[in-house]
Amino acid sequence: MPTEPEMRGGWLTGWRVYRQVAARLRERITTGVYQAGSILPSEAALSAEFRVARNTIRRALEALEADGLILTVPSKGRLVRAGGQTVNAPYRYQVIAGELRQRIERGDLAPGDPLPSEAELCWLYDASRNTVRQAFAELEREGLIVSRHGKGRFVRPAPRRPGTSDSRV
Repeated sequence: MPTEPEMRGGWLTGWRVYRQVAARLRERITTGVYQAGSILPSEAALSAEFRVARNTIRRALEALEADGLILTVPSKGRLVRAGGQTVNAPYRYQVIAGELRQRIERGDLAPGDPLPSEAELCWLYDASRNTVRQAFAELEREGLIVSRHGKGRFVRPAPRRPGTSDSRV
């Protein structure tokens, strides 16, 4: 049984290849090639780089996750953990919602102002419609925006005080 990694024609060969791949990735993490908080290359990219099957890469990544070096985040990939701490990398919809929230809180978007359209935000953030809709849903749940069917989404107007009249009726 071979114990040292071998290269034949550029391919990793030998017994338990996933351990060899895991050792190389572990070295890259500990030496700072992959820094804390960074996203590892995709399984397909690693598979092409190491010239092994994708299942071998998965097993290597599972070993690194069991060691606490990386964290799998659905829809994002595998992130390098920061000193044993969980890396809190926001999803794209959270980034979009956060930036819109800041604009509302700063007053760039005043009560009653229309928000950028779904199409605009898709283009600006290079995101899907569902991602943008998720950001809008988060802001609606927080009570910062309202949706008017056929009109768009608007910054929620300030609540009317009892005894005052609204001249915009």
